[in-house]
Formats: sequence, structure tokens, C-alpha cells
Amino acid sequence: MDAHLTGTPGPDPRPSPAPAGPWDRVEALYAWLEEHNRRPPGEALLLRMLKLAEETGEVAQAVIGAVGQNPRKGVSHDWDDVRAELCDVIVTAMVALRTLSPDARTVLADHLARTVDRTAVPPGPGAEDPPGGK
Repeated sequence: MDAHLTGTPGPDPRPSPAPAGPWDRVEALYAWLEEHNRRPPGEALLLRMLKLAEETGEVAQAVIGAVGQNPRKGVSHDWDDVRAELCDVIVTAMVALRTLSPDARTVLADHLARTVDRTAVPPGPGAEDPPGGK
């Protein structure tokens, strides 16, 4: 029976949008920050770099709280808090890198490849073979 006769919608003929990857989301965050920026470009750049130090400090605070190192506060955080703060560091670093380079995804991929090469860690699944074969 036809879908229009049963009231059941047929398949959507429009293609599904590709899911947003991390760099698509970083690009959206970058655009949003730029749209709301009220500082001169050089100052905004420096403040974005300083934001990374702030986020790193929040990781340290969460670790100290997770192990109860501060006797006045005791155990004030857990390891989920530490994981969340580490994610904030990563996102902030990605946005900072995007601020410095429109091609941040390639800059990071190339740097990661050089880092792996220096440590002799085999590339993960799906990685391309090095030039000249295996």
C-alpha cells in the first residue's frame, strides 16, 4: 500500500547530513568566539593562549580534589571531573591551534605523525603506509 494512503511517511529523499566531527565542531566554536570577540586580534590571540593555561590549572585542581590532597577541602572532585577537565584542555588547545592556523587539522595530523615517528610507535589501524612501502 502507498505511504500516502496509510499515513506512514516514506523514506526521506534528502541525504542525511554527515555527522559533525571534532574539527567541524572546533570550527564552529572558533567562528562563535570570533563573532563575539570585542578585543583587537593580537590581544584576543594572546588571551586564547592564556585560556589554555587556565584550563590546565583546572586539571590540576581536579586531580588534587580527586585524591583529597587539600586537607581543608578533602575529596572535592572525582576522576570523571579530571576527565572532563582534560577534555576542556584538548578542546581549548584545538581552538587555539585553529586561531593560529586555518588548516589546524592538517597541522595537528602532521605533528602527530612526526611525534609517533620519533617514538617508534606503530601507526594505528587505517594509517597510511610510510613512503616507500612498509
